[in-house]
Amino acid sequence: MEPIVDIGILHSASIAFELSGNYYFKEGNVKISGNQIVNYHLGLIKIGDFVKQFSEITLIPEIFDANFVTVSDVVIGINFHWEQKQNQRFKGKIVFRVEEEKIWLINHIPVEDYLKSVISSEMKATSHIELLKAHAIISRSWLLAQIERRKKGKQKEQTVFLGSTAENELIKWYDNHDHKLFDVCADDHCQRYQGITQISTQKAIDAVTETSGEVLMYDNSLCDARFSKSCGGVSENFEHVWENTHLPYLTRIVDNEKVSNLASLDLKIEANAQAWILSNEPAFCNTKEKKVLEQILNDYDLDTDFYRWTVEMSQEKISKLLLKKSGIDFGDIYSLKALKRGESGRISKLEIQGSKKTLIVGKELEIRRFLSESHLFSSAFVIEMHEIENGIPQKFILKGAGWGHGVGLCQIGAAVMANKGYLYRQILEHYFKNADILKKY
Repeated sequence: MEPIVDIGILHSASIAFELSGNYYFKEGNVKISGNQIVNYHLGLIKIGDFVKQFSEITLIPEIFDANFVTVSDVVIGINFHWEQKQNQRFKGKIVFRVEEEKIWLINHIPVEDYLKSVISSEMKATSHIELLKAHAIISRSWLLAQIERRKKGKQKEQTVFLGSTAENELIKWYDNHDHKLFDVCADDHCQRYQGITQISTQKAIDAVTETSGEVLMYDNSLCDARFSKSCGGVSENFEHVWENTHLPYLTRIVDNEKVSNLASLDLKIEANAQAWILSNEPAFCNTKEKKVLEQILNDYDLDTDFYRWTVEMSQEKISKLLLKKSGIDFGDIYSLKALKRGESGRISKLEIQGSKKTLIVGKELEIRRFLSESHLFSSAFVIEMHEIENGIPQKFILKGAGWGHGVGLCQIGAAVMANKGYLYRQILEHYFKNADILKKY
């Protein structure tokens, strides 16, 4: 049987919405329609002119496919530079629940309807159908894992995890925390979902329909399916990016039809990692084809050098940047040194040696945060120090590989594979070794 998903849409003290068609007001046993508003009041929910207040409200559409709710001022892109408010439309059941002196508006719909919106929102209409199918299975696997975890009461309560408490070591990683009142939220924190605000593309509908119920499984459990923009030619192990747990389906893969001598090296060894990163070897994700890249990248990112990239920083810039991003005054920066690398050559422990402070920092996202105003493309980089004056480098050059954490599916590589004629099952089998594609329902 197809599961139902609860999606948290909006969290506010007051929510305005319009009901198109009749909805059964479950708590009041009446039909309502038109413009409505709910307000938080002393731990309860007040709706419209009803005298009674409620701990929870459920609105059920009279006709599922015909009725919809238009919700005002839904915030999208939370904490990103594109954050904005939209009026959005949703079909299915609407539930209101109280949390932290505000009301959550929650959409209650079948999983496959949810996925048609997600695939249309996350991917472009120009995307190859086999890429969309692969992403539909990744999204479905991730979603069902969230639903399963919530049912079992095993939600993660935090997003930031500390892996070390040593005085001169900061090992930290970030992951999405789970929600208590619903399975997933509607923003990029989980998966971007906009209901029926945007019309689902026919390709997205076909991708979901033709893979209905299919998921990635390992050892009778749903896979924690991850993806990034570009692995840089070799993908990373889960444990080098997040918690120290080895997942056999999220391990190193060489993103090519054939494994070269260089790609076959142990990239945890510094000399090998440097040789690999400074090379420009063939890989699925090593492409300049616009028709492939525009499936994944925004227009302003199409000219980005993501497979191999270079960042230069002066001594003044890097010392100011580290102070701003870490809150630590390192003084003059004497050196940056990779102490530990993962399977793809991504640095998971970086030593920053300064005149006032020496610190070992990790894992990969914390390193990327320290060394960029936003996020460095990846932590797979080689450090060059130039113009040494009195033992102090005046210029740092970082030469890197890939875009993102590099774990799981490589989006650009997968787009290239689809364009080369690979089917979605072949794409998933390439990136998720040891996982099975099974029909869950």
